[in-house]
Amino acid sequence: MVKEEWRGLGEIPFTDKLRALTVPLERWHRDNFGDMDKKILMFEEVIQKIDDMVSNGSYDGTVEARRKALVACCEKWYVRKELHWKQMSRSRHAKGMDKNTRYFHNLAFAKQKNNRIDTLIINGRLIRNQVRIKLATREFYKDLYHQERSPEMGFRDGLVERISEEDSSTLEMLPSPEEVKEAVWDCESSKAPGCDGYNMNFIKKC
Repeated sequence: MVKEEWRGLGEIPFTDKLRALTVPLERWHRDNFGDMDKKILMFEEVIQKIDDMVSNGSYDGTVEARRKALVACCEKWYVRKELHWKQMSRSRHAKGMDKNTRYFHNLAFAKQKNNRIDTLIINGRLIRNQVRIKLATREFYKDLYHQERSPEMGFRDGLVERISEEDSSTLEMLPSPEEVKEAVWDCESSKAPGCDGYNMNFIKKC
């Protein structure tokens, strides 16, 4: 479907093609993955009816084969639903990662409880007082990252050299298609999608 839609869009810019693909992709998703819960519920109800028949003594090879087929179809929809929500979670994380949701606060609070320092050895003594532990920790890192005053130096004091015209031209050159492809293929395919909704796995298959 993607290949056919891609060819039909003609020679328009790549980003415009991705934007135009959202409509047929939404339609394809609705036709193939819409009402997943209803389909799973339907399979589960039929399987339950067969199990009731078996418990009542109505059982033969045909019933067993039908039950196996229904269970296999139901398992496929379970996998589809899991993949669907995995992708949805990544997409929502990319769009709303800066939102201070209740889930984020609960998660941070749980981690804070696990990361709590109850005791600390200071100058050979075991300390449990939280105020003293905080003060000792702050002083430790204050001394650790203390920077002595250094003489001020300018750009013309031998720190920066002027690059050659050849190096300057190389830096301003546009990347080749091979370099772009290499950079894309080095990215992890299952990473969260960008603002356009496409992850790297989709881009690679285009």
